Amino acid sequence: MSPAPIRLVAAPSTGAQQAPTSTGLRVPTAPRSFAEEVGASLRERPRRLPAHALYDALGSSLFDAICHLPWYPITRAETALLRQHGRSILEAAGRHPRVVELGPGNGEKLATLLHDVEARERPVDVHLVDVSATALDVASARLRRLPGLAIRTHVARYEVGLRDVVATRQPGETLLVAFLGSNIGNFDPPEAAALLADIRRVMQRGDTLLIGADLVKPTAQLQLAYDDPLGVTAAFNSNLLVRLNRELGGDFDLERFAHDARWNPAAQRMEMHLVSLALQRVHLPGAGLTIDFQAGETIWTESSYKYEPAQFVETLWNAGFVPAGSWRDDEAGFLLTLAAAR
Repeated sequence: MSPAPIRLVAAPSTGAQQAPTSTGLRVPTAPRSFAEEVGASLRERPRRLPAHALYDALGSSLFDAICHLPWYPITRAETALLRQHGRSILEAAGRHPRVVELGPGNGEKLATLLHDVEARERPVDVHLVDVSATALDVASARLRRLPGLAIRTHVARYEVGLRDVVATRQPGETLLVAFLGSNIGNFDPPEAAALLADIRRVMQRGDTLLIGADLVKPTAQLQLAYDDPLGVTAAFNSNLLVRLNRELGGDFDLERFAHDARWNPAAQRMEMHLVSLALQRVHLPGAGLTIDFQAGETIWTESSYKYEPAQFVETLWNAGFVPAGSWRDDEAGFLLTLAAAR
């Protein structure tokens, strides 16, 4: 594939109000335990499970495998764009950037961006934030192979980890927040808007956000990406039940649940579900639950929202960012944007 050259994106001519510029993210409420979160989600209708629960040690490894599948091209597209335009991105981020990646995965994309920082006169301060300790171990091990980087990890939700990073920011440092891999698509539109506004809130004018977004594309292409012929995505989804059995004493029978990926055009999202194949009762003592599933009843495990390019620019603008550079891979349907805090 041939990534498109840089294209500057004009900010929309709306009367959008500037995002707050006070320092510090909103202080989150006390986090619930995994058992409490699972219990509350499974009591909802439709039944749900938190998407971040997919990423235990095995889940993180399975997702890494998904990123190498021929039917899931966005990781390769984003990596190619970072390789081609990484130097320009870093130059735009300022002379002494503090780099924060939210959800680094295996660290490959950030390593691509930072591969030539050894020429700088002082180490680049790199912070990795993820709920998965396994993913952080893998990402930090990869990045420590590169010279000129000082790596720190934060096992935390994005808003908590970012708040901790900003609390130790040094005078004269610029901030580059990387939110790659189309992770923004895991949040519904109001949540995405709130997260982007929170990120903007800790930034100073001129700090930058590097963000990837998966674009709307033909349904058949999306279906292959989320229900691949090798069954890797199905295993990734079903592993969530394995985790519930292991950590919360559940008795989910994997053979009685099936992976289901579906495109919801009205909401512009791919949905992953686990479908009960029969009338069955499941016990989950660690969450204080006994659940009677009907045949065909689903557990909604993940949503992945897709954007139109102009729609994504407007989302960034409304959160207090102005797009400074934009690179697009039309074949993969992927958009990489560098946005400055305004």
